[in-house]
Amino acid sequence: MVEELWPGTVLDFWQRDTLQAFPHWQRIAMLASKGPGKTCTLAWLAINVLLTRPHPKIAAASISAQNLADNFWTETIAWINRSDLLGHIFECTKSRIFNKQSPETWWMSARSYSQTANATEQANTLSGLHADYVMFLLDEVGGMNDAVMASAEAALSVCVEGHIVIAGNPTQREGPLWRAATSERSLWWIVEVNGDPDNPRRASRVSIQWAREQIQKYGRDNPYVLVNVLGKFPPSSLNALIGPDECREAMQREYRPEDYSDAAMVLGCDVGRQGMDPSVVFPRRGVMAFEPLVLRNISGTEGAGLVARKILDWDVDATFIDDTGGYGGSWIDNLIRLGHSPIGVQFAGRPTDGRYANKRSEILMECVQWVKRGGRLPPACPELIEEMTSTSYTFQGDKFLIEPKDSIRARIGRSTDRFDALGLTFASPVVRRGYGISGSARFESHYEPFSAAWSVGGSSPQPRTWGGIGGLR
Repeated sequence: MVEELWPGTVLDFWQRDTLQAFPHWQRIAMLASKGPGKTCTLAWLAINVLLTRPHPKIAAASISAQNLADNFWTETIAWINRSDLLGHIFECTKSRIFNKQSPETWWMSARSYSQTANATEQANTLSGLHADYVMFLLDEVGGMNDAVMASAEAALSVCVEGHIVIAGNPTQREGPLWRAATSERSLWWIVEVNGDPDNPRRASRVSIQWAREQIQKYGRDNPYVLVNVLGKFPPSSLNALIGPDECREAMQREYRPEDYSDAAMVLGCDVGRQGMDPSVVFPRRGVMAFEPLVLRNISGTEGAGLVARKILDWDVDATFIDDTGGYGGSWIDNLIRLGHSPIGVQFAGRPTDGRYANKRSEILMECVQWVKRGGRLPPACPELIEEMTSTSYTFQGDKFLIEPKDSIRARIGRSTDRFDALGLTFASPVVRRGYGISGSARFESHYEPFSAAWSVGGSSPQPRTWGGIGGLR
């Protein structure tokens, strides 16, 4: 079907095997690394059932409504639109794809549940689907509740032909994907999709250069390499560091100046890599994290000059700079020449607390715990929420290990520079030296040092009078 509808389409070995297995198996599970093409394979299977079975009913779901809309649903519509035949037969909307001649009985629907839904509410997402030909497509199933699968299984008992196809990254050692690959393996046709550069049947869509780099950096037994490159379950589950609701709550908190006036003023600086990523300077005083400064295409001399100005203006007590790979070296050297004492931090270095696998794991976990204890995040920074909630952790032996930046970049399309910069403010405990140059406290209720009130257009910010700590003078 794929080769006839879309001439010239090149299938990987595993895709061809999966399509050929489909008519003979009720249950198919795809354990996939990052980016192998599993979403288009799901789309092909859905289109096959819509095109070849009479009056089928298909339910498609994912870990979130947004994920379903942005990935599987968009992919399926794109393939339908590439075929004149399919475009003539089917109508596509944001939540339904149906046969134009039988819209009430011949369709696929997008099903979703809220992020706060309990097991019963999640299960209801797939309930009530009855027809002679039924199909359930569950994408990113690794984080789904077992109750969702129970609803799908129930529909198989009363149909002429039924299928359940699940796909996801093997991040969790529990749930539907884990059970399909282990205790219920005899019931499922399992395909393990990976980007292993040494596997002749690897997924060709996964960059072989990227795969080799990840293995070289972290080793083949690293949990994130196992999941994202090799498509294998890690020794322990990958878990989210923090949820979006907790981050949004932290952005809505308000504190009076006296709640944080005795705390040290700390800057965390994450330096961009060779122009690929922005450089981020994040200020924090106690429970208050302020708006970060995000800089692109800035030299070490310019970056150090800006930070030096802020150190004096705000009476900063400590400045931590990411020196992993030497990218922050120019900032550090120039700040030292200007008479300051920046502290370089090696993300891969030894942590202070032996419970962590490296320094980055330690400081990001400290940052998350600070949020959960009442820390306030800047409200105008949605990128920070995405970076924090997209970062996962697992254990390497008995050591707590944060997901590598490259792995997150592959998933969300950019690096976690804001989160890392804020995390740097927790690199070491800092005690406040005093109340500034004048010896008096200078606090007002709304202090946002990196707001749009000043601009970076040359050698220094534009003069502007500030309320706050050591405002621009």
